[in-house]
Amino acid sequence: MKLEDIYQPIADDLREVDELLRSTLSESQNAAVSAMGVELMESPGKRMRPALVFLSERAACGGKPPGPKGPAASPLRDALRRRPQANWRGGEANMSDRRELVEAAAAMELIHIASLIHDDVLDEASVRHNKPTVNNRYGGDISIVLGDYVYSMAFQLIGRKGRGEIFSCVSEAIHAMCEGELIHVCQRRNLDLSERNYIVIAEKKTGSLFAASCLAGAIIGNQPKPIQTAMKEFGMNLGVAFQIVDDCKDVVGEAAELGKEPGQDVLAGDITLPLLALSDSVGQAEREEIKKMLGSPGPKGPWRGDRGGLQRLKTMLVESDALSRTRQIVASYASGAKKRLDGFEDSAYKESLTLLVDYVTQNNF
Repeated sequence: MKLEDIYQPIADDLREVDELLRSTLSESQNAAVSAMGVELMESPGKRMRPALVFLSERAACGGKPPGPKGPAASPLRDALRRRPQANWRGGEANMSDRRELVEAAAAMELIHIASLIHDDVLDEASVRHNKPTVNNRYGGDISIVLGDYVYSMAFQLIGRKGRGEIFSCVSEAIHAMCEGELIHVCQRRNLDLSERNYIVIAEKKTGSLFAASCLAGAIIGNQPKPIQTAMKEFGMNLGVAFQIVDDCKDVVGEAAELGKEPGQDVLAGDITLPLLALSDSVGQAEREEIKKMLGSPGPKGPWRGDRGGLQRLKTMLVESDALSRTRQIVASYASGAKKRLDGFEDSAYKESLTLLVDYVTQNNF
């Protein structure tokens, strides 16, 4: 299934987000700064985080709550029964501030864009979404400052309504993202990293913004705490699954599908779950070979891995049970995400969230 099909119930909302992103990124009176903002809109991503804001808000308050299933009601179903009823008109709840939803959704995408700008500096990436990166066009110094500038735009949007819960939700996510990225960089080339520590990094780097997007939708929808928690946990599970799949595709994916050169993370020395699974499944000689492919620290800092070894690494992954092990872990997070939706009434929005899990975790690696 294509993303546009999954997003169909919120297509108009996402168009409004794009309009706000376009106007926000080009608002500077300085022609050079405004031009860089316009260039960022030339490489749109999947808009997954804005979609989660809308879908979470709508799935949580999209109709009459279901009664308990089975002999006893869960805390989530109790909360669903007690919540205020949404008054729907054209698929939109009057109880929610639509403008706040749009601004929160745009802010989540701006945070994501800013993080990618910084990531491309760290990874020395030259292509993203089949276009030159900011780092490629302007260098690292401008990229770092531009990323900070885009972060500030996100906080401006969040601050317009002055709702403390949303501001805390976003600031905590950014804190976690930065900490996760810092830990990840510090752990480069460390094949002794534990699987649990990798998951912690994935939760912080990626899961935290997915979770914040879902939580923001529930907060704006004036949902009680159990529903907010369910949505936040849905986003965290989806985000971790997304990161693991992305890490696999970095090694075994093709440039046409990725929109960038494969192997960027490996060449930067990033330790990912498929590499850890591979390391655990091979002998000492192959493990030393993997270490060599990742590059080694030198007197002036680490040198990058050899692109010539990428095909060998890909072959090793395919011929081992590492990908099978990785798929099992992805499936467990996909199942965990869907389980968090059990208490919500069936709707087009809940269905889109479920389909989004399938889209992210489909076995195409």
